[in-house]
This record gives sequence, structure tokens and C-alpha cells, in this order.
Amino acid sequence: MTTNSTPAVPRPAATVILARNVSDGIEVFMMERTTAVEFAKGMHVFPGGALDRTDHHPDIASLCVGLDDRVASQTLGIEQGGLAYWVAAIRECFEESGLLLGYREGDQLLELAADEADRLSALRQDMAQNKLSFVDILLRERLKAATDRIAYYSHWVTQAGRPRRYDTRFFVAQAPEGQIALEDNHETVGQIWVRPDQAIDLHRSGTLNLMFPTIKTLESLAPFKHVEELLEYARKPRPKQVMAPVTGITRTGESHTLIPGDFAYAEVKKLDPENKGDCFSFIEPGRPVEIGPGVLRVTAANPGMMTGPGTNSYLIGNADEGVAVIDPGPVLEGHLDNLIAAAPGPIRWILCTHTHLDHSPAAAVLKEKTGATVLGMAPPDFPNQDQTFKPDHVVSHHERLEIAGTVLRVIHTPGHASNQVCFLLESQNLLFTGDHIMQGSTVVISPPDGDMIEYLDSLRLLLDETIDHLAPGHGFLMDNPAENVERILIHRQERENKVVAALKKAGQPANIESLVKLAYNDTPERLHVVAQKSLLAHLEKLRKEARAVLNGDLWSLSATA
Repeated sequence: MTTNSTPAVPRPAATVILARNVSDGIEVFMMERTTAVEFAKGMHVFPGGALDRTDHHPDIASLCVGLDDRVASQTLGIEQGGLAYWVAAIRECFEESGLLLGYREGDQLLELAADEADRLSALRQDMAQNKLSFVDILLRERLKAATDRIAYYSHWVTQAGRPRRYDTRFFVAQAPEGQIALEDNHETVGQIWVRPDQAIDLHRSGTLNLMFPTIKTLESLAPFKHVEELLEYARKPRPKQVMAPVTGITRTGESHTLIPGDFAYAEVKKLDPENKGDCFSFIEPGRPVEIGPGVLRVTAANPGMMTGPGTNSYLIGNADEGVAVIDPGPVLEGHLDNLIAAAPGPIRWILCTHTHLDHSPAAAVLKEKTGATVLGMAPPDFPNQDQTFKPDHVVSHHERLEIAGTVLRVIHTPGHASNQVCFLLESQNLLFTGDHIMQGSTVVISPPDGDMIEYLDSLRLLLDETIDHLAPGHGFLMDNPAENVERILIHRQERENKVVAALKKAGQPANIESLVKLAYNDTPERLHVVAQKSLLAHLEKLRKEARAVLNGDLWSLSATA
């Protein structure tokens, strides 16, 4: 007997979150699904479901108010067919709850008298039995769908590996007044109006069964105090992050769900595309992790505030063509033993992205053990640099290194350090970033070797490269390189704006110690000593641009700033 192992393709779907104002915030409408259905058995959900062919009916556009397919598709980021998602949200809401977001005439949402409610209830039953379509009902009752009243909110895709998967667009709308919800006793057997935070509490107590996307959606809804505020937020044009959860393994061996923004998300998604749930969502020093074909990561046991879970060393190659080590890390005997043990062949090359003390000191020792050739840029003459690093070959910008059976291209990215380089494994579009881009924290730019102008220019340099993933010196694999670069650039500009504002607020020449309290008032004071380094880098950038002046140890805005 054979089984069909073809992965389930996500079906397009739409869900609508109906909200209403109450004295202490907003309430949302949820329905309890019967245990007889195949998806979300017994769960409390927002009304919604898969798109139907009738949602694409040729007459539907004329029955929608304030929205056409072009604008709807543009809003969803698809080529065409976007209007059907709005229609499906309204149709499913009516089918499951009896609440209809529609107009009979004018711009007031439908309010139902008793006879109208009974008539629509009967039509709703006919629609459930496929005797009538939603379009038929709208035409028969001379109604129009209130597509102008619902706003696109979020985008969720069911995890890979599940037998039923949905590609669901979530919408929000103010609940229609003068209508009474009633479960259909087919797919839904109960209903509740509840504040988002209360729903989460009820779930924790075991009273409400909620799916992961529902929980996360409720968490995002909880801060809103008024429906109008929620709708204003939803209608603001902005890219919607596709929320496609994946499953990882915790340090205690338990499975848990990861979403975009979680540190391990991109790595687990890349290494486990079928969502088998066998990837770790934590970094364990010394444990080799295969992050790509012929590429291993081994993390040193030097965790800390500046190093995160530890310094990452990367091994590239095989038994036949030899192995290259990128960033051997600090001189920790156990770490060097782990690198040699994990290497699938003889270590013949040692590369360093830069010579800070947590990245390169082990190079000399590893060379003694293996006889490998050392490549990188020589250390600048500063105390925070590893002066033991002696490259056998000094790399240059855009140099192609044919080593370990592959090609690594050098990209000189000064800023964090003047000798910082990234190595691009072109065959996999994988960039080893050292400390040029880090996960979970802002890179410290420490003058005189660190330079903010060079750092920003080096970031922009990466936007011209074809890169799928970043392999940082600390942390997990990162995806969406261009988005990460843009995010850093925006953050640095925002910080520069705060530095300028701090100089203005000071009102007179001020030293670094006083300025850091103003420019980094969003940073814990225990980190201000470190923040002073990047603050100085921002001030030096402003000075080079003739926007700030330094007299002694006091900084002020220039007269022309």
C-alpha cells in the first residue's frame, strides 16, 4: 500500500475579526467550532474560511462598495483576485454567524427588523445547502457588500506538514449594530464576545481552545482601546509580514512554535522546509549544525553581553578537497578540539572576518595544530585588536578565493572594524558577516578604528549583492538580507536624529557622559558605557559633515546645523 506524500498546498482563505467598543476597551466576536469538522475541531475562532469559486463571480464587483479588484489586489500584494478575499470574509461571516456586513441603501450598515432577520436566516440556510450563492442573496435582497468597512490586518499561512493548510488573510471590521449573531449548528455551535486579553486568560485556564495564530492575533489586538483606533492602524499602508509558523525543539526537548521575529525562525525554516520539527531553536556551544551543503557552524563557549550565545565558527569543505574555517574564535582549548573533531576533512585554510578578540586569536594556535594557511586583513594598531593575527595572505575587496572546493568572494565592509570583511559563498548565496551584521543587537561602532560613515556605506554595499541568508558571527542564520540592512540603516538614522536632538536639548557644549543619557534614554543605564562608543561614532560622523563641533571634550551643534 502506498501513501501520497505530496505536501498539502495552502488554500486561499479569509477571516474577519468583528470588534465593538465597550467601556474598558474592545470586544471581539468568536465562534466555537464543532468537533465534527476536520479543521480547528472544538476551537474558538474568528468567522472565516476558504475562498469559494463564487467569490470570483463576474457580477461580484458591481455588488461591492468602495473597492475594486485592482486596489484589493494591490493591497494584498497579488496580481489579481484580491477582491474575492474581502467577499469571502463577508460571506463566511454571514454563513457562520448570520452577521452581514452589507448595505441596503445609503451608507449605513444593514440593521435587521424581525421579518428581515427571519428571511435572511432562511436564505443563509439555502446558501449552506448550496441552493443559493452569496451573489444570489445579494441580488435577491438588493444588497451590497460593505467591502469598504473591512480593513486588511494580517497574513497567516498554516505550517508545512499539516494535512490541511490555509493561506489566510485576516481582516478587521466594526461589528454591525442591530443584528443578532446565531451559530449555524453545522460548523459552529457557540459564540462569545470577549476582550482579547480575557480570551487569552480563558485559554490559559483551559476554558477556551485557541489555535496559535488566533492567540497571536489576540495578543496584537489587546493594546487597542477603541475600534476606530484599530481600523486606523489596519488601514495604514505598510507591508504585511507573512506569518508562516515553524516548529523547533527547545533546550528541554519540547516542541514549540516559532514565527518571524523569533531568533531561530529563519534557520529552522531553511533547515526544515517540511516542518518535521527536528531542528533546535537554541544554540549549544560545541554542537555542529549543518546550515547548508558542506557548511557547518560550531559555536564557542564564550556567551556574554557582547557575544550573545557565543562566537560562531564556520567550517566549509569536505574530506577530498579540505576544509576552511571562518573565524576560529577565542583561544578556548575545548573549542579548538570541537572544530577539529567536526571538520569533515583536513583543515587547510583559516579565514578571519576581522581581528577583534572573540574572532581571531585561535587562528595562530589552530595553524600550529593543522599547518593551515591563514587569510584575512592585518590587525590595526589598537588595544582591542588581536595583534597575534599574522595572515599568510592579505585578502582584498572582491577577491575570489578558490578554497575548500568552492569559491568565497571577499567583500570589504569597514565600519565596525577597519579590517572587517564578509565572505560570500556564491554557490549558496550565503554571506558570512562576522560582526558587520549581528542578530538581536546593534553593532557597536567604536572610534577611532570604528567609523559610522564607513559602516553605513558598507551596509549599502550589500544591497547590490545576491544574498539569500546571512551567517553572522553571533546568533542564528538570518533571512531577508535587504530588509535587515534597511532596518539597520533606519535604526542608525533614528539614533542620529536622537543625537542631534540631545545636542539641541543640552543647549550648551556637553560631554559624552551627559549626552548619552539624552541620546540613549531608551537604553538601560548599565549599557551606557558601551553606548558611549557608538554615540562617539555618531558625533564624529556629524563633525565630519560639519554638523557638530568638538572643543576639548565638549560637543555642540555647529552654527550651520
